[in-house]
Amino acid sequence: MTSHLNLTASPRTPYTPSVLRAEIGTNFRPQSESAGRHEPEAGRHELRAEGLAVGYGERHVLSGLDLEIEPGTVTSIVGANASGKSTLLRTLSRLLSPAGGRVLLDGRSVHSMPSKELARVLGLLPQSPVSPDGITVADLVGRGRHPHQRMFRAWSAADDAAVAHALDATATADLADRPVDELSGGQRQRVWIAMVLAQQTDLLLLDEPTTFLDVSHQIEVLDLLADLNRDRGTTIVMVLHDLNLAARYSDRLVALEGGRVYAAGPASTVLTEQCVQDVFGLRSRIIDDPVSGGPLVVPVGRHHQGPTDGV
Repeated sequence: MTSHLNLTASPRTPYTPSVLRAEIGTNFRPQSESAGRHEPEAGRHELRAEGLAVGYGERHVLSGLDLEIEPGTVTSIVGANASGKSTLLRTLSRLLSPAGGRVLLDGRSVHSMPSKELARVLGLLPQSPVSPDGITVADLVGRGRHPHQRMFRAWSAADDAAVAHALDATATADLADRPVDELSGGQRQRVWIAMVLAQQTDLLLLDEPTTFLDVSHQIEVLDLLADLNRDRGTTIVMVLHDLNLAARYSDRLVALEGGRVYAAGPASTVLTEQCVQDVFGLRSRIIDDPVSGGPLVVPVGRHHQGPTDGV
């Protein structure tokens, strides 16, 4: 199954950073191909998995998994390596077909929806995406507009505005004319996020969006996603490895263990010492995060045991 985005679409006239900045308005509300049709309220699309069973050949990764993504929330999927996090995200976006169960978007099977219709609602940033050789930043971000294109319709001012806004939001406008393959890992990651933002979907699925980023840029990306959720009602589902960032930036956590949902709900109920032990095989202490007031996981290693550990 291929991605919803067409990365080989015909190129446009390249942007310059000055043009990009001039195109960004304070009342940015670009029109889309779907204008005039009745669709669910922004951010209110319902995504659900029922009885998912997914595997690779003989190896079963997900088994009998049920999950409901609450519209308008930020949900982080956490779990140990090989617990099925990326497989779940890829199945929700229909990049993988389940051997059993189904994925429903607004009550419809995602596998029955036309690709462009699905891509106007659901955007995916996969793990370690690969860009076409020699493509510039602006052209890659412009590929995010493919779901909004129609036959015989020229690239529009709304498309320009969407790309400009995405580049500005991710602080990549000054990189617009640079080839993607010349960028650092952190810069590339921000460009990929810009492409997904240009797609302007109400549902965003991101597989480790903070990969390759230093701690400052990790916070910038997560703040950006939080802004999208707060200001546009965008429903966000992401895989994160950092439990403490997941707890701070998410309305709900989904902890996977052995291909099933071990626990799901607010971070305060999911991130317990028992959960961290069972899911990650790690002893920990849970304290209050002095910034958010939520749970903060403090790992207990063999060489840094507290006064009551090992007794």
